[in-house]
Amino acid sequence: MTLNENYIALSTIVRKEVVRFMRIWSQTLLPSVITQTLYFVIFGKFIGSRIGDVGGISYMSFIIPGLVMMAVINNAFANVVSSFFGSKFQRSIEEILVSPMPNWIIIAGYVGGGTLRGVLCGILVFLVSIFFEHPMVHNFWLVIVFVVLTSVVFSLGGLANGIFAKKFDDVAIFPTFVLTPLTYLGGVFYSIHSLPEFWQKISYLNPILYMINGFRFGFYGISDVNVFLSLGILIFLAGSLTVINLRFLEKGTGLRA
Repeated sequence: MTLNENYIALSTIVRKEVVRFMRIWSQTLLPSVITQTLYFVIFGKFIGSRIGDVGGISYMSFIIPGLVMMAVINNAFANVVSSFFGSKFQRSIEEILVSPMPNWIIIAGYVGGGTLRGVLCGILVFLVSIFFEHPMVHNFWLVIVFVVLTSVVFSLGGLANGIFAKKFDDVAIFPTFVLTPLTYLGGVFYSIHSLPEFWQKISYLNPILYMINGFRFGFYGISDVNVFLSLGILIFLAGSLTVINLRFLEKGTGLRA
């Protein structure tokens, strides 16, 4: 395929994904806004008023980056896994697989759609947070890099889940039993320095910890972990998951009877 043909194929998949989640925005965008608003009210206002400052900033300000990142992670992952598995279930994915477009275009298209939904939900949650607090931005470019890279990583993760899923129940297993626990234990609501030493060491094994803290550093210049290490882990995960998904598509894993 020529460069122009690759561009047309890529833009078509991305446009399809964007139209899909925008058409049902009340199911794809609105729930995150409502859920995170409840977190702001319950944890930020009611509980946060009794906790006091964390790292020199108010508790409400402290949890904003984590709640924004939570929305980004969940929506980027959910968009790709649901869309790709839906295409498998309807057997429309076969039309894409037999087309002359390369596998990297297929991956880029689905990941592009997931990334856009993740970033859009993150922006909406951030706008809601302004009604509760006025967060600072220490480094604008770090904020952008971390939110986009995190969205890419979990879009790639959602694609891998969608490739392996054989029934609708398989779509929910990973988010329920892996993604949700790791997110809540990733430092959204607390600094890991407040944990006992043993649990601090366990927390360092959680990749979401680095994403949330890197994002928080972009806002306030504070982090429980080295921001460059966080960035390196994100790049490594994005590269590794890209290679893994390419391998899956080349072998037809979960796609061939």
